[in-house]
Parts: sequence; C-alpha cells; structure tokens
Amino acid sequence: MNRGGGSPSAAANYLLCTNCRKVLRKDKRIRVSQPLTRGPSAFIPEKEVVQANTVDERTNFLVEEYSTSGRLDNITQVMSLHTQYLESFLRSQFYMLRMDGPLPLPYRHYIAIMAAARHQCSYLINMHVDEFLKTGGIAEWLNGLEYVPQRLKNLNEINKLLAHRPWLITKEHIQKLVKTGENNWSLPELVHAVVLLAHYHALASFVFGSGINPERDPEISNGFRLISVNNFCVCDLANDNNIENASLSGSNFGIVDSLSELEALMERMKRLQEDREDEEASQEEMSTRFEKEKKESLFVVSGDTFHSFPHSDFEDDMIITSDVSRYIEDPGFGYEDFARRGEEHLPTFRAQDYTWENHGFSLVNRLYSDIGHLLDEKFRMVYNLTYNTMATHEDVDTTMLRRALFNYVHCMFGIRYDDYDYGEVNQLLERSLKVYIKTVTCYPERTTKRMYDSYWRQFKHSEKVHVNLLLMEARMQAELLYALRAITRHLT
Repeated sequence: MNRGGGSPSAAANYLLCTNCRKVLRKDKRIRVSQPLTRGPSAFIPEKEVVQANTVDERTNFLVEEYSTSGRLDNITQVMSLHTQYLESFLRSQFYMLRMDGPLPLPYRHYIAIMAAARHQCSYLINMHVDEFLKTGGIAEWLNGLEYVPQRLKNLNEINKLLAHRPWLITKEHIQKLVKTGENNWSLPELVHAVVLLAHYHALASFVFGSGINPERDPEISNGFRLISVNNFCVCDLANDNNIENASLSGSNFGIVDSLSELEALMERMKRLQEDREDEEASQEEMSTRFEKEKKESLFVVSGDTFHSFPHSDFEDDMIITSDVSRYIEDPGFGYEDFARRGEEHLPTFRAQDYTWENHGFSLVNRLYSDIGHLLDEKFRMVYNLTYNTMATHEDVDTTMLRRALFNYVHCMFGIRYDDYDYGEVNQLLERSLKVYIKTVTCYPERTTKRMYDSYWRQFKHSEKVHVNLLLMEARMQAELLYALRAITRHLT
C-alpha cells in the first residue's frame, strides 16, 4: 500500500482483514467480527440445503461409506441436492484417494493441493493439507515445492497446462515425465496423477461456482477456521456479495423480467425442436456455426465482463498469498481463449477422432484399473440427470439444455462435436449465463454471487447446482481428453 514512499497517515486509512488478509479501506465500515453467511454455501439459503439433508438418509450413508474425512462437509451438503449424482462422485473420489492404485496415499493428497492451488482454492488446499498429514505425509513438504521430491515437482508443467490451456499438452510433455531417469513416472502413476489433477481443477470450479463456505472447525472458539475459501470473505459483506443483500437491479444486467425470460427460453426450446425435425443443417454449415460460437466465446469474459458487471467484481485482482503460491510455479499463467485473435490457428479437437467412450475410457482402465468405469458412470450420470422440470414447469425434456451447457464448455476448450448444431448454444444460453459459465470454468476464483444470481432468476437453487455439476464434469472430461490423447500419441 505504501509502495511509493507515501505518508504513514495514508496507511492509517487501511486495515487488513484478519480472515482473507485483503487490504481494505476503513471507510467501507466492515464489521469483520461477523462470520460468513451460515450454512454450506454463500450463494444458497441455508434452509434449502438443510431441508434436503434432513430428508435424505442416503446422504449420511454415503458419507460414512465414502468420505475420506468422515464428516458431512460443505461440498457434500450442496451436492446432496442431487443424491444420485453424489453417490457417483463420492465413489470415484474415494477410489482415487483411498483404494489400491499406483500412487502412495500422501502423494495423492499433495497432487490435490497442487491442483487446487492453480485456482487459489484455499478450501480444497486446507482440506487436503489435513488429509496429507493424516495419511503419513511429510510435514516439511507443506513448506512448498522446493521441499518435495523432484518427481512431484516435475508435475508442475502438466498441472499448469491442464488447468488453464490443456490443448497445449503434447506427447513431448508425457515423454519428459516418463523418461527422466531416477525421477521418472511410470504410465500408471502418471494416469493416476492426471486423473487427480483434472478432478481437483474441476472441483475448484464447483467450489467457487457454488459459493462453498469454509468448514466450521470445532477446535476454533467461534466455530470457523480463519481461512478464505475464495476471494469471498466476511469483508465482501461490504461489497454486495452477501446472501441477504441479493437484490439485483435490472439496470446492472439489462435482463427482461425473469418470468418472461423463462417463458422465452421454453419457447426457444420448443422452436429448436421443431426446426430440428423440419431440416438438418449440412456438415459445412455445422462447422461454420462451431467456428462462430468459438470466436464469440472470446468476447464473453475477457472483452465483456468488465462492462457487463460493475467493476468492483474484479477490481482487486487476486494477490496470491504465500499460503497458495508455495504450491505452484508460474502463478501468472492462466486461461487464454482457444480461438485467440491474431494468433496462429490451433487445430480444433474433433471429438469423433478421440472420444472418451472409444479411446480415453479404455486407456484409463488399462493403466489404472476400474477408475475408467467410475468416471464413465459419473459423466453419464450428470449428463442424463433430469427431473423433467424447469423452474415452475413440469414434464419438460431438458436434454437440449443439458447438452448445450456441456458442449459450450468443450467449445471453449476447442473441442467440437460434428453432429451438434452450435447454433443451439446461442439460442439457449443467454449472455449472463455464458459469462457465468466461462468464469466458473476458466477463471473460477473470479466468480461472485452477483454472477450466480444474474442468470435464470426463476430457477431453483438445486437447478443451478445441477448446472455447476455439468460444468465441473464437462471441464474434467475436456482436460482428460487432451491429456489422454497425448499419452496415446506417446504410446504409438
């Protein structure tokens, strides 16, 4: 703050938040002593999540059976709005963290920490620091990457690329890891590591997208562990980020009345269905629509967010604390649009050339047995999950909407499905939803409650959590496709 040799009196106008360590102006009148909004999520009223949990004994059974911490943590509570999915999620996560596999248990948790650190997700970092120590990890490693074995340090590059620009991963990256002499990774170990990295990058998206609160800690006097989950903190209560102050002025977003917005979406879905039955677009036209959508996605966050949302949402670009930065290298490396203007054209990843079902699944299963089946079940579960409702409407086929969400994420990662009409994405996903999707998927640490509230204002919170689950799984699958394709190329 006093960088340019400014007067000490100027410094007196600021204070340091004891929770997230942000520097704040005193005139914001923050009562820092308040805890964060109660309940598991800063975005969802506590009663909505608690009601779901009290009704469902299945959740408690799943936690006993598959939770590594043995407690009903905040992520699990929010996901329990969709118990069917939760079971698939917990089973696959338990398998990769606790069951027989190529990597020692402490390595698994340290890799989770490295992955979460790419998005400054202190919620997941804290969770896995505890688990790392419980499973016999060497405490000194928690001082940072310079204290860990070279093998783990060698994962830095692939962690960075997977998290932010997975399309840059090549077979050379794989060769470097498996052919480094005494510090080399076997292919089964590397596949296990890649699955963990992709899982925790994607889970960070869910944590930020759902506003997951810090865990209550019984050992701390006021019940809260003093950590910042993301850049959402007590001090944000002074900045329209709290749950009680959720009103949105139409002028902020230029959104039509939310009821007519819902009816308009229903109408567009109906019209698209009819158009689909009437005529089929040519392959050339489908390709053109994909390229158009890919280019348009350029302008969604990088060119548009700063105008769509009040500047305060982004004004304090995250200053990465040493607690997080010790686990990563090159902290400034982030997502860049696949279709960047003026850069050499990257080839589109044609999904038909390397699919999860025909290629990725069998490779994963061969090198790290059974995880392929568990991941496949999880991908199918989230993609097909439906209650045939949309806000207040019942008996609605939401397949079209679910596919648009999933494919839009893949589009931002340069993955194209030949049989999908990308014109549907523009018809079904409004501007504020696209901003939200791109932020949660590509820059999750920037997500705010204002963004979460800005789209689908008539929809239930459980439906928005379903959106977050779709975004998380689409992101994980995209990362895996690029990494597994590189491994396949290394093998051939």
